[in-house]
Amino acid sequence: MRIIRGTRRGKQLHPPAGLPVRPTTDMAKESIFNILDNYFHFDAITVLDLFSGTGSISYEFASRGCTEVIAVEQNPRCADYIRNTAKELNFHNLMVMKGNVFSYLRSAGRQFDVIFADPPYDLEGIDTIPDIVLTGGFLATDGLLVLEHGPRLSFNQHPHFLEQRTYGKVNFSLFTDSPAASDDEQDVSFQ
Repeated sequence: MRIIRGTRRGKQLHPPAGLPVRPTTDMAKESIFNILDNYFHFDAITVLDLFSGTGSISYEFASRGCTEVIAVEQNPRCADYIRNTAKELNFHNLMVMKGNVFSYLRSAGRQFDVIFADPPYDLEGIDTIPDIVLTGGFLATDGLLVLEHGPRLSFNQHPHFLEQRTYGKVNFSLFTDSPAASDDEQDVSFQ
């Protein structure tokens, strides 16, 4: 696992063995961050990383200079690893919240420019995450929710769905804060 860009570019990280995680592959991480690069100036955004696992996504956002990154992770060993690694890397913009993601969302009471969720692919209720985030008002205007999921899920009928990207077995669905335009509402060019 490595940090791809930013102040800690190229830093190799070695999480302890036995953590109950499925880290996002470096290839998939690099690809989704290339997409996010087209949407945001990282040094001007706040990020919420749900189901943080090893913290790989949080480190990437922090390395790119995001104003604030909050990593939410329930597993105590994972949360401790993220906290210790953030301290080692001097990421003062990264804060770890140890606890249940759904409980955190009930009490968060604020908005973020990017919300990244990487739940276990077999998590019961994974398909409800877009609705919880979007109807809960956690996503800032012009923000993006990025949900990593397995191949069996498709969100292309969700009213806030923007696009899906697939990298091997990793799928990212992107959602916006406002409903996507239907085909008949999209701009049409005339010749």
